[in-house]
Amino acid sequence: MKIQKQLRQAGFTLVEIAIVLVIIGLLLVGVLQGQEMIENTKTKSIVNDMKAIQAAYNGYVDRYKNQPGDEALATYTARGWTATVGGNANGILAAPIAATFTNAAGENQAFWQSLRASGLLSGDPTATLTAAVPKHGANGTLGVAVGAPTVYGLAGTFVCASNLSTKQAAAIDTIIDGPLPATNIGNNVGNLRAATGAAPLAPTAAAAAGLAYNEATTTTTWTVCMKIG
Repeated sequence: MKIQKQLRQAGFTLVEIAIVLVIIGLLLVGVLQGQEMIENTKTKSIVNDMKAIQAAYNGYVDRYKNQPGDEALATYTARGWTATVGGNANGILAAPIAATFTNAAGENQAFWQSLRASGLLSGDPTATLTAAVPKHGANGTLGVAVGAPTVYGLAGTFVCASNLSTKQAAAIDTIIDGPLPATNIGNNVGNLRAATGAAPLAPTAAAAAGLAYNEATTTTTWTVCMKIG
């Protein structure tokens, strides 16, 4: 009798097993929700960074009546700035799309230096090349590009973000341009344009081909560009 009683006490009851399964399920849900919250935070951070650059750009134009990066270096130094690169002062920002993320040519470098020297963006106002290009929360970079004549089919000045996952690109597109259509294709319409390719992928002049944001494709990286001026 004592042995049989000990054997009965050695196992788990169905109620105990059910409680354990419920606890495991709650833990899994908590982990998944935590990961989703982290992903959402990254996405919102990237959008905020892009909009901060947009605000800095427009604030500069409003304050100095010129585009950041286009003014001559002598103008910058006359203001007491420590910038080391200037533009050609022709009234047109020359930020080639090929140098969006390398920051290696044109007035791309002067763009970042002037915004930082003016205090409208944080960072070292003397940094050049890739050292001057801001980073975003998804292990990618931010860059400026001017359409000559267009960026992804749109004319104007753009801030771009590289090395985004499909899920991140879709979320950014939704935040900036609103809900996606039933086809889940929104990369070739609206104020935000996007394309896929090896990171860091510089934007193209031609409009991007319509491509669905297929979140099951985890190996694809995206570049997104938002018009700021």
